[in-house]
Amino acid sequence: TMRNPLYHWTHLELKTAFGVTDLLCPQTARKIYDECTEKLQKPEFFARGLMQHYNVEVVCTTDDPVDSLEHHIKVAEDGFAVRMLPTWRPDKAMAVEVPANFRAYIEKLSEVSGVEIRKFSDVIDALRVRHKFFEQVGCRLSDHGIEEFYAEDYTQAEIDAIFNKVFGGTELSREEIRKFKTAMMVEFAVMDHETGWTQQFHYGAIRDNNSRMFRQLGPDTGFDSIGDFTVGKAMSKFFDMLDRNDKLTKTIIYNLNPRDNELVATMLGNFQDGRYGAGKIQFGSGWWFLDQKDGMEKQMNALSTLGLLSRFVGMLTDSRSFLSYPRHEYFRRTLCNLLGNDIEQGLLPASEIEFIGREIVEGVCYRNAKNYFQF
Repeated sequence: TMRNPLYHWTHLELKTAFGVTDLLCPQTARKIYDECTEKLQKPEFFARGLMQHYNVEVVCTTDDPVDSLEHHIKVAEDGFAVRMLPTWRPDKAMAVEVPANFRAYIEKLSEVSGVEIRKFSDVIDALRVRHKFFEQVGCRLSDHGIEEFYAEDYTQAEIDAIFNKVFGGTELSREEIRKFKTAMMVEFAVMDHETGWTQQFHYGAIRDNNSRMFRQLGPDTGFDSIGDFTVGKAMSKFFDMLDRNDKLTKTIIYNLNPRDNELVATMLGNFQDGRYGAGKIQFGSGWWFLDQKDGMEKQMNALSTLGLLSRFVGMLTDSRSFLSYPRHEYFRRTLCNLLGNDIEQGLLPASEIEFIGREIVEGVCYRNAKNYFQF
């Protein structure tokens, strides 16, 4: 795995969690495996112990609007020092490609919300009930996994008719799907604006490419890749649809194709307005295939050149691996290397190294996010 980020991630996890400093190789594998297995039996290596070991203050999960959030409630009742908060992930509420699956989801939404759903406005009422419930449990973020941005012109009558059609089991045209997704994204954004949440958009993946393995293993099993969607105009139009009605809340945009770095970095400035302090619209950190040294450097270089690195809210780790906290250290090392190299080359003044460390590094790695999210 040399030169693959797994090489760095694995050794950082072994060192920072288990104190293992040997390189992982055939000669050391058994010894390391046995040592780590022994340690994992101890309470300080259980999930909560490791979170405290890594100085975690707040961790946000991603949760569907129909989720019970029972575990979040239980952790809070236990008085655990680390706050575990939900994040609103309503992707299935706009997944109308397969009518039967959509109807089954809407029926589940109706059940958990207590709202009888017969028309589109009922769907929004039910989602608002769940949105309020998430807020009561501590949610302050939404997260939307989209292939691309949707910004079709539509009327309410059209959306009502589209909902009736798909809820009745009829497949939609491509234009109808895009209009429905646009309407849902606008509704989600308005809810987030009303509550002061931050909305996040992760876009640009082509998922489940291998149909044979999809049939064998199901969705989201490792057969995804970077897409090449054309998003600039739609992204601009979508944010403008919200901004012109004063409904644009704090927003973070994560692109998966590095081709879009400069596009996103310049888009931010169109919708900054000074509310919520500096950096209302954020360029999200390198994500998924890009949360490695090269991808993070390219993201920070684009942000530095076309915006302000000093306002950046920093790293997001969306790994499902519980030991992935060292990826934040990996990010911090990458950031410090960028700034340190600039100082060595005379691009930043060596006389300001204390300021750079305190105001930029500490800000990007900790303080900016704490001030921005207001957990």
